[in-house]
Amino acid sequence: MVKIQIGINMEFVRHHDLPFAAGVEKAAAMGYEFIEPMVHWGRELMSEAGYFHTISMFDDPRETRDICEKYKVRCSGVSAHTPLGRPDVSVNYLRSAILWAAEAGAPVVNTDEGPKAPFTSAEDDHVLMRYTLTHATRAAERRNILIGLEQHQQYSKSPAGLDRIFNLVKSSSLGINFDTGNAYLAGEDPYRWMAACRDRIVHVHAKDITVEHSQAERGKVTGTPVGCACGAGVIDWKEVINILKPVNRTICLSVECGTIDQAAASLSHLKSLL
Repeated sequence: MVKIQIGINMEFVRHHDLPFAAGVEKAAAMGYEFIEPMVHWGRELMSEAGYFHTISMFDDPRETRDICEKYKVRCSGVSAHTPLGRPDVSVNYLRSAILWAAEAGAPVVNTDEGPKAPFTSAEDDHVLMRYTLTHATRAAERRNILIGLEQHQQYSKSPAGLDRIFNLVKSSSLGINFDTGNAYLAGEDPYRWMAACRDRIVHVHAKDITVEHSQAERGKVTGTPVGCACGAGVIDWKEVINILKPVNRTICLSVECGTIDQAAASLSHLKSLL
């Protein structure tokens, strides 16, 4: 029987101009016990000035762990999206994120294939993705970190496409970060898709989609940054939970929404179903 946790992706404070630590404080005050930070390389103005929620991997991951301990939350995973088909970027980036996550105490590193290079074929891209994922899984296996492949771009927008990427390498560290909203917007049945791959799911982006958003973009896009509050859109969260029930592992529903109010409403709705 699955053990379901409820967490919040730190993008919920992106439009509130709050730094990471303030976002963690907000999440804890609402009652969240898990958070999902987004990491990046280097330095940039907005997060350095305290107007953005991301964390540089140049910073000590133990400092992030200290912030989480201060507010009595834990990391469900790390958002480390990088173009897997561009190993000049993604090998070192993803490997750095895995090392960072291990130090920060985050058990999952989430990523996707990213936008493809304009000069490569689909066959080229899958060879390149195999190379990247081989390096990444080797690093992850040594540190007991799981990699969550998310459906988000041109190849992973269908069950067959996501499966093809997943099957490029054989590793106990490789799993799926299932994004409910992205699956729905791609035009697929998210419940059938989730049921088909649930034994490989290691993390879930709990993203709901408004009726208006669905009417405007379903079948036209491969994903969206954030959704609405869970329970305010088209996703049947009771069905999502029922699909996950037979899984014999812990899975976090990491809410992806755009505001503090939506985060609070999402937690209330999901708790009522659990």
